[in-house]
Amino acid sequence: MIRTTRKTLAATLAAATIATAALSAVPAHAGGSLSVHLQPRNAQEEQAMRAGLAIYSIANAVKGGASIRQLGNGNAGGIAQNGWGNQGIVHQEGNGHNGSITQNGNGNAYGLFQFGRNTNGHVAQNGNGGTGATFQFGW
Repeated sequence: MIRTTRKTLAATLAAATIATAALSAVPAHAGGSLSVHLQPRNAQEEQAMRAGLAIYSIANAVKGGASIRQLGNGNAGGIAQNGWGNQGIVHQEGNGHNGSITQNGNGNAYGLFQFGRNTNGHVAQNGNGGTGATFQFGW
């Protein structure tokens, strides 16, 4: 229980750090979900977002540049990386999520965080040094 609390706290801290970046919300649609996409507008926001993803990685003992964490049933997650120095995180809590990250290039960092149920998110990063995060909530 304490370990779960620590991981939840770490995920919350990472999300709060990442949230300092630009925010663009996609309104809820008939499928019962809400997606929030974050992309830094400047170097300071990029550093904050990368720090948040690094904190998440440390708190969850991520080794290497890719991590898929699933808590629930019927989830599907994937990460494909071509290049070096990429960091991809797919975190799914709840049931029926489908998410993937594809990174082509070097030094990219992205986190896809899915909560609730039945969210669907697929991210592609092409080029070098891209940073971002998506939070999805389904009901």
